[in-house]
Amino acid sequence: MNQLGRHIIVEYYDCPAEILSDVTHIEQAMIQAARDADATIINSTFHHFSPFGVSGVVVIQESHLAIHSWPEFGYAAVDVFTCGDQVDPWLCYQSLLKSLQAGHGSAMEMGRGQRSLLKPVEDAEVREQYQTPESVKAIQTRNIWFTERDDDIALSLRHTGEVLYRAQSPYQKVEVFDTYAYGKLLVLDGKVMTTDQDEYVYHEMISHPALMSHPNPKRVLVIGGGDGGATREILRHDCVEKVVMVEIDQLVIDASIEHLPQIASQFGNPRLELRVEDGIDYVEQAPDASFDVILIDSTDPIGPAEGLFTESFYRQVHRLLTPQGIMMVQSESPRFNVQVFQEIYSCFRGIFGAQSVHCMLISVPTYPSGSWSLAYCSKGGVHPLRDFDVEKTAAFSAKEKLKYYNEEIHSAAFALPNYVKTLLSA
Repeated sequence: MNQLGRHIIVEYYDCPAEILSDVTHIEQAMIQAARDADATIINSTFHHFSPFGVSGVVVIQESHLAIHSWPEFGYAAVDVFTCGDQVDPWLCYQSLLKSLQAGHGSAMEMGRGQRSLLKPVEDAEVREQYQTPESVKAIQTRNIWFTERDDDIALSLRHTGEVLYRAQSPYQKVEVFDTYAYGKLLVLDGKVMTTDQDEYVYHEMISHPALMSHPNPKRVLVIGGGDGGATREILRHDCVEKVVMVEIDQLVIDASIEHLPQIASQFGNPRLELRVEDGIDYVEQAPDASFDVILIDSTDPIGPAEGLFTESFYRQVHRLLTPQGIMMVQSESPRFNVQVFQEIYSCFRGIFGAQSVHCMLISVPTYPSGSWSLAYCSKGGVHPLRDFDVEKTAAFSAKEKLKYYNEEIHSAAFALPNYVKTLLSA
């Protein structure tokens, strides 16, 4: 050979979008391409980005294969670099053309490291340091990452590379991955919904502050919450006689029961009435003063949850509350979704009155910025700090072995930093 290596620059066109957004398929395709060329695989690192695209590299003993995909254009850019004369990069090209189901591809080859321009190292001891002993064998490792990315912020979680659950409902794409740091991860349309390791923060805090301050909560309505976590927490309270849960997407329930059983543990509880339908329609048709506590456990204000962020919807919720009723709502992040955060509280104050709307802050590591908020809204003047029993709350937290909520956290959650007070007063 006149060169140390061969480098081909590849473009694949007219590939199915679902393939180009499937990080597991692409990683396996790239590994197979390396195997088809008899390359020695060292490791692989791949990232899936929300909402579009996969980037990754397979490091081989002979150099590397790298890819970035644009599912929205059906296009993937690949480069394959091999050193020596034992690995043919064009075998990788043919393998990927097939596995990516490309309509067509194009490529160009460059020689790398022209021997006529290189001077060998003369020192025998130095040369020996750069020779790999025959007894050393390459050990393949995998680094596959899910990334939720916004224009200005991103969260990446490394997972096993296997998709435990993936299905497209009429409303959204539902996926479950097995991450190394946070266990099972539920993803809706590329957005983190909950994980095994930090779910208790959100689910305990959207439930217990309202139930521990209401004088006698017997009937509770949950809109959304398809993973079952909020329902699990509500049903810890013996005083609750009935919970109605209205979730629009059956696939979220199915995925949670199958892969997040510790979260979805109460779907068989006889006190639960599960309804798979549109929560907006249910609220419009339900009779006045039907529920003591209503939880709106929704996703961000996009897709199927968009209608849950309107004044008309919350006026209907207000109608459904009993005279001393309490509404709890996930109210976005004061760091990440500032405008939505402010609009939500302005809306709630217009319906419930400024003195009856209280902001709570919680810490959820896998939510954008880690700082999230919940809105506590009281119809009849129940106050979250004056009307909760400290001793009763402490006993309840200890008895149920809660991981986050206790009597001190209940009070502390309503203590707001100055920047949040400023946002709410704007």
